[in-house]
Amino acid sequence: MKYYCDACRKAIDTDRCPVCGKTRLHAAEPDDLCFLTEKEQILSGMLADVLKQNEVPFIGENVLGAGVALKVGPMFERVRFYVFFNNLSVAEKIVEELFSKGGENTDDN
Repeated sequence: MKYYCDACRKAIDTDRCPVCGKTRLHAAEPDDLCFLTEKEQILSGMLADVLKQNEVPFIGENVLGAGVALKVGPMFERVRFYVFFNNLSVAEKIVEELFSKGGENTDDN
């Protein structure tokens, strides 16, 4: 059974969130929005394209925000990807295939 942490937006296997330590979790539901990965700007465009091609709905949130990205440059921007729990396993496989290199996952998170 997968649990869901509302604070971290993560689907996890234990009843305690490894990120924030929260213990008041609920069983993951199909429409829970789950953190998938965080990628730098260039790679985020590629991931977004592949998710769209595979008809996996997602939400991308910029980490720095538009104002900071304008000051430091868009190349420093990172994007966090979220998918619904019912699409999480498919999306994780896509990330694995796109970003694994010789069996080693190069994922940032």
